[in-house]
Amino acid sequence: YNGGPISEDRGFILHKPKDYYESSIQMTDDLAVTTSRDILSVLGTEAEPSDYLVALGYSGWSAGQLENELVENSWLTIEATPEIIFDTPITERWKKAVEKLGIDPSQLSADAGHA
Repeated sequence: YNGGPISEDRGFILHKPKDYYESSIQMTDDLAVTTSRDILSVLGTEAEPSDYLVALGYSGWSAGQLENELVENSWLTIEATPEIIFDTPITERWKKAVEKLGIDPSQLSADAGHA
């Protein structure tokens, strides 16, 4: 997967927590991200996490930029769920995530304005 346009030579592995890896950050009870090479040695073996995806690169923001965008309602946010991340085909993930908000995707507009 393409994780974003910055440092596309760096890998990030999003996975269900199973073992501790050198640079794992557990984000939720069901989701962790690891950037160290030690996880690579278990991929393809019985010791690998039950679900994982590998992304190269990331997207970044300057200090406070993302927080400001969230305050401005520039983003629709939902809780990260393993079902959407690991069990839903990539072509259906956005639609599934929007539906969790109770929004009909066909009713969204890219245009903004003032009422």
